[in-house]
Formats: sequence, C-alpha cells, structure tokens
Amino acid sequence: MEPAKDAAHMISSNDFRNGVTIVIDGQLWTVIEFLHVKPGKGSAFVRTRLKNVKTGATVERTFRAGEKLERATVDNREMQMLYNDDEGYHFMDNESFENVTLQRELIGDPADFLKDGMKIDVQFHDGLPIGAALPAHVELQVVETDPGFKGDTATGASKPAKLETGANVQVPLFVNPGDVIRIDTRDRRYIGRVS
Repeated sequence: MEPAKDAAHMISSNDFRNGVTIVIDGQLWTVIEFLHVKPGKGSAFVRTRLKNVKTGATVERTFRAGEKLERATVDNREMQMLYNDDEGYHFMDNESFENVTLQRELIGDPADFLKDGMKIDVQFHDGLPIGAALPAHVELQVVETDPGFKGDTATGASKPAKLETGANVQVPLFVNPGDVIRIDTRDRRYIGRVS
C-alpha cells in the first residue's frame, strides 16, 4: 500500500491554472492550457495541454471534473542571470548567493530574451531547478535592423531586427538600431518602443 498523499498536496482538476505543476506517474507536468468542458450529456471534464518539465514534450490529456491529482511542490526563487556560455545560463540566488546553471531546454524559447543582470523566477522541485519564468514583457535594445524611413508607417508591415541578446524578432518599419523596445516573451511579439 502506498502511503496516502497529504491532502494539502492534492489539487482538483477544477482548480487548474496555467503554470500549475502536477505529478503523474512520477513525472512532473506543467499545465500550459486548459479548458473546462460541460457537455449536454455525460459528466463535465477538463481538457488540458501539459508540458513535461524534464523533457519539454507536450501532451494533451483529459481529466474528469473534480479529479484529484498530486500537486508538485514547486519552490519559486528569484534569481539573477549572471551570464550564459556553452554550459548554459548561469544564475545567482539573490538571498543565498548560490549559483545555478540552467540548460536552455529548461527555459525554452524565452531564453532568447535573457540578458545579464535580468531577474527571473526559477522553479525548484526537490532542490533541483525544473524551469524558469521570465517576466511577460522585457525591454531590450535593437542592435541591427534596416534603418527606418521618415513617414514609413505602412500599417502591419514589419522587418526583422536583432536584439542585444541575439534574439531575432519582427518589428515595425519605423524601429531603428539603438531603439529600446518592449517584447512579449511568450510569443516574441513587438509591443512598443520605450522612450
């Protein structure tokens, strides 16, 4: 008999939110999308897309409404990025000064927007880093893009730009090298120029 899981560590599928991490068959999965479905007949259910914390693989999975699952105890620690190199992205815990190296796979595509000195939340489970959450928006400088033209405000037209972190994003035509712009780290979308 397995010991009963502590009720405090259980979560109902009704309480799913994006970013909640659950344990299924010993693996950690983070909810990245969920939809509560109440069919006319039959019982309600929750359709989810889950991301495997270790492998980054995503799966779609359906749970009965109110189904109880084990919630992973994830510890969020604010850390500051020191630098990145061939080994990964190096962070320091601002309280304990402990250094941690995260592989790019753990951070995912938003790693493109990490710059030295940036503070982000790193998630730990059982003392091991399992992921990182960048702020939804970051401000970065454009280092390369074709110069903009005065009066060039063609709606919707965009051009590629390279940012100080090496990331490439699409920006409106009026953006110039040297401009600091705000980017959405979730979908790489240009939000605006920072004056």
